[in-house]
Amino acid sequence: MTMSTVIRNITPLTLIIAMCMYPALLLPTGTHAQSTNWQSYSQADALEHAEARLKEIFEENRFQVKAFGGRWLPDGSGYCDLVHVPGRDTRSLVWYDLSSGERTMLLSKEILEAHGYKGTFQIKNYVLSADGDKILIELAGNDEEATNSVFWLLERSTGGIEKVTAGANSKISPDGNQILFTKQGDLYINDLTTNETKQLTFDGDFEAISNERAVWSPDSKRIAFVQADASAVSIRASLVPVDPSYPEIREQRFARVGGAIAKLRVGVLGLEGNETRWLSIPVPKEGFYLGEIGWAGNSEEVLVEKRNRFRDERQFLLAEVSTGKITTIYEESDPAWVVASYGTNGGVDWVQNFRSFIVLTEKDGWRHAYLHSRDGKKEVLLTPGEYDVIGRVGVDEDRGWFYYYASPDKGTQRYLYRVRLDGKGKPERISPMDQPGTHSYDISPDGKWAFHTYSTANKPPLTELVSLGDHKVVRILEDNAELTKKVNGLNSQPKEFISLDIGNGINMDAWVIKPRNFDPSLKYPVFVFVYGEPHAQTVMDSWGHAMADFHRIVADLGYLVVSMDNRGTPCPKGAAWRRAIAGSLGPLSTEEQAAGVKALARNYSYVDLDRVGIWGWSGGGSNTLNAMFRKPEVYKMGIAVAPKPQPHLYNAWFQEIYMKTPEVNPQGYRDSAPINFAEGLKGNLLIIHGTGETNTHLEITEGLVDRLIELGKPFDYMAYPNRDHGLSEGKGTQVHMRLYMLRYLLTHLPQGGR
Repeated sequence: MTMSTVIRNITPLTLIIAMCMYPALLLPTGTHAQSTNWQSYSQADALEHAEARLKEIFEENRFQVKAFGGRWLPDGSGYCDLVHVPGRDTRSLVWYDLSSGERTMLLSKEILEAHGYKGTFQIKNYVLSADGDKILIELAGNDEEATNSVFWLLERSTGGIEKVTAGANSKISPDGNQILFTKQGDLYINDLTTNETKQLTFDGDFEAISNERAVWSPDSKRIAFVQADASAVSIRASLVPVDPSYPEIREQRFARVGGAIAKLRVGVLGLEGNETRWLSIPVPKEGFYLGEIGWAGNSEEVLVEKRNRFRDERQFLLAEVSTGKITTIYEESDPAWVVASYGTNGGVDWVQNFRSFIVLTEKDGWRHAYLHSRDGKKEVLLTPGEYDVIGRVGVDEDRGWFYYYASPDKGTQRYLYRVRLDGKGKPERISPMDQPGTHSYDISPDGKWAFHTYSTANKPPLTELVSLGDHKVVRILEDNAELTKKVNGLNSQPKEFISLDIGNGINMDAWVIKPRNFDPSLKYPVFVFVYGEPHAQTVMDSWGHAMADFHRIVADLGYLVVSMDNRGTPCPKGAAWRRAIAGSLGPLSTEEQAAGVKALARNYSYVDLDRVGIWGWSGGGSNTLNAMFRKPEVYKMGIAVAPKPQPHLYNAWFQEIYMKTPEVNPQGYRDSAPINFAEGLKGNLLIIHGTGETNTHLEITEGLVDRLIELGKPFDYMAYPNRDHGLSEGKGTQVHMRLYMLRYLLTHLPQGGR
C-alpha cells in the first residue's frame, strides 16, 4: 500500500496528526516537486502528482502569464489600460501620462454607479476616437439581458459620461460624431449629436448574408464594407443535446474543399442619401477572397486586396468611388502560393502622403519589404539579403524608418530591426544583443516609444516601456515575478534548442526537454510533439509556446519530450522551405519527422529508439496518424487529437491554399490522407475528438474509425461530448483529457532511463 493510499483512508483526526508529522506529503505539487523524482513513484502515484500539476495549470491558473494590455493614445502622450484596483474585484479603465507615469481613473464601478448605472461592471472592450478624447466602452450585459452588451461613451477632456447605442465591431467616426456598428448582419450608425440610430443596410441575414469589415472614410461621410453572401454554401446539420432523448438540430453553413464558398463584393455607402455603390471587381465563378480593405488617403479611393481562391495570385486594386474605375497598382502570382503566410504578407503600409506603399512579398525567394510608388514607376527593395522579414511592426515616417521583425541567423528567435525608408544604409538591429529569444514591440503613434515584451522558452515575459533607437528602459510594466518564482520552484530541466541534420542540406530546428533527474549514461524514451503544417511553428524560443507547461510534466515523468519543425512549417528560412509541401500535406512532414528522430539518436546516445511515441493536435493529429501508419518501425505509440484523416472533407479556406481541390490535384489528396494508409498501423494508437467539432468535424475522424475496424486494427478512441476543436468546454475537461493522455503514455511507452 502506497503512502498516498494510506492518506486517503485515514480518519480526520489521524490526518491532522499526519500533517503535523509529515507535512511534505500534503504539499502542492509545485513545492513537493523540488525534492522528488516522479520516476521513482509507482504509475498511480506519478499520475496523482501529475494531476495536481495539471489542476494548477488548467483550473487554478497558477502558471498563467500576466499580459500587459496597454493601448497607446493617438498622440503618443500616454496609454490606457485595464487594471485591478486594490479592494475591487473587477478591472477599471485608467490612463497613464507617459512623461510622469501618473495614473488617472477613467471608468470604475463607483463612477458608473454615480451616474445611475446598477448593472454588471465588467469591461469587455473599449475603442478610442481618432483624437483619443472619446472612448467607447463595452460592458458585459446585466443578467436579465443575457449576453447583450451595454455601451458607455466618456470624454477625457470633460469627464462626461453617458450611455449610448452601439454594438458589435463598433468604430467611432474620424470626426468623433458617429458610431458605426453591426447587428444581425446589417450596418448601423448612431449619431452622437442627435442621439439617433440609423440602419444603413437592410439585406443582412444572420444565417446567410452579412455586411461586415466596415471602414470609415477620412471625411466621415462614407463607409466601405464587404458583403459576404453564403446562401450557396452547403448547410451542415449537427445535434444540440438540449434534451438527450430529443436533441435539437443546429444548421450551419460549411464551405468544404471543392464546394461553393461565400460570394464577396465591396460596397461604399454614402451617408447622405444612404446610397450603396458596388465596386466593379471581376468575380470568377469559383469565387475569391479579400485581404485588406481601406481608404487610400482620401474619401474617393478604396484599396482592395484581392486573392484568388487558391491564394496563389493576389492584386492590390484602387477603386474610384465616383467613376467606378479600377486600377491595379500591384500584382503577383506563384503556383506554390504567393500568400503562404497570408496574415504576415497581407496589406500595405502607406507612406509619402499616400503616394507610395510598403508591401511584403516572397517573389525573390525571401520575404522582403519593397517600397512601391502608387503609379508603379518605382520599386525599392528595403530589406536586401538572404533572410526573411518575419513581420512588419510599424513606420516612423517623420524620422524615415520602417520597423520589422527578423532573425537572420536563427529561425527560432525574433528581434526588432529597422531600415531607412529611402532604401539607403544597412538594416539596424534594435533589440539588445544580450537578449537572445523573442521580442515583441507596440510602437507609439509618434514613433518615439514602445511597449517591449521579451521572453525565452525558459524565461516568462517581461514587459517594459522603452525609448526607441537607444532602447533605454523607462519603467517596468509587467515583470511576471510571481510566475517566475513558481516556475523556478518546479526544478524542471530547461528547454534546450538543437539543430538536426537529416541530409540533403536540410537542418531542422528542434527542442528537447529532459527528465528532472536526467542521467546521460542511460537511454530514455522519446515523446515527439508534432504539428508540421504551414500554419504554425512549434520550435520557437518564446515563453509558453507549444504547450510548454504540459510538456514539462511529461518530461518529469521520465521522457525526452521533443519537437521539430520540418519543411513546410512557416519558419523564416526562405520561401523554398515553406513551399516544399505545396500540393500535399503529410508525406514530406512524415518523412522528415522520422528522419529527425533518427538524427536525434545518432547525435545523442541517451535516445532510446525502441521507445518512441508521437502526439499532435489538429494538423499535428493528422501528422501523428501518418507517422503511425507510414512509419510503424519508428513510432511505437501515438495520440492524435482532433485530426483530419480525410482532408478532402475539411474546410476550403485552409486546405485549398496548400492543395487546391481534388479535381485539380487528385494525387495530392490521395497521398496526404492518413485514412488511405491505415493498414500500416502496428503500434498503440489513441484518437481523441470532440463530438461538437465545428472545425475538424467528428465525421471526418469517424470515417477513419470505420476503416480501422474494417481492417481489424486494435486502437483506442475517446470522444468528449459536445466539445469543440479546443476541447476546453465543460468542467474538468482539460485536466481529464491530459491525464488520460498521460495514462496512455505511461501504459504503452515505458518511462524512465535504462
